[in-house]
Amino acid sequence: MPTNRSIYAISGLLTGATVWGVIWYPFRLLDGMGVNGIASTLIVFAIALTLGLIVYRHALREIHPGASHLIWIGLAAGWTNLAYVVAVIHGEVMRVMLLFYLAPLWTVFFARYFLGERLTKTALGVMALALAGALLMLWRPEFDKPWPRNGAEWIAISAGMAFALTNVLTRRAAQFSVRLKALTVWCGVAVVALICTLIEPPQWGNVMRLDAAAIGLLVLIGLIIFMATIVIQYGLTHTPANRAIVILLFELIVVAVSSYYLAHETLSLREWAGGAMIMAASLFSSAMDGKKEAAA
Repeated sequence: MPTNRSIYAISGLLTGATVWGVIWYPFRLLDGMGVNGIASTLIVFAIALTLGLIVYRHALREIHPGASHLIWIGLAAGWTNLAYVVAVIHGEVMRVMLLFYLAPLWTVFFARYFLGERLTKTALGVMALALAGALLMLWRPEFDKPWPRNGAEWIAISAGMAFALTNVLTRRAAQFSVRLKALTVWCGVAVVALICTLIEPPQWGNVMRLDAAAIGLLVLIGLIIFMATIVIQYGLTHTPANRAIVILLFELIVVAVSSYYLAHETLSLREWAGGAMIMAASLFSSAMDGKKEAAA
């Protein structure tokens, strides 16, 4: 019989998946107002970080000289979130999300390098299935080869790689609390976005001219991301990894529905087939993690 903790954890994961399945739309609205993805990401995660420092300031006591690898977690998480926002603004949302969910493919490589995990037959099968799904979805008859359609899809692939790296590095940081990890994520995204504004300066004049409704939207997104990060971290902490990844795949369902009704985007049968293979790879990956947990 499920306990209250497990119910709260699953609810948290479903809530987080729903938020990230629809958050692309307000970011597109902001882009239409002249606030590009880099600027909007910097602002909303700065809001989330500010709230986090107020609520979780005591978690900073956990930082010590040996905690330097939190920097790498922050940078990886920073690119994950920034690249996700930029990709969903400029690409087809569902294709972007499926390419993002190639993460199990990259996780195998990173786990091998950083955690010393062996390449089992199951791991190789996950890699092959995810790669085959990507090749099928990305196949372009005009080039007679699989290739992303645009820069947004390349960015989505890099976001999935960064997501996999973030997860692997986080597994190495089990000694730190959920609160400190959340602060690390918010700070990492804000820092990476700030660096990108120095490389490609946004039109800050557009931000200064935003009306009250647009400013309210930015603040609302910041609050939502703050809450979503907390509930997802709680869910991941209190849910077995093999179950959590299955629950988080609910995000793809939300994206499919929201992109159809809000952006009138659809996938071809071939793209759906490739996407199904990528989702199956995620499910097999979760089963693989479940076996590791049982053996631990």
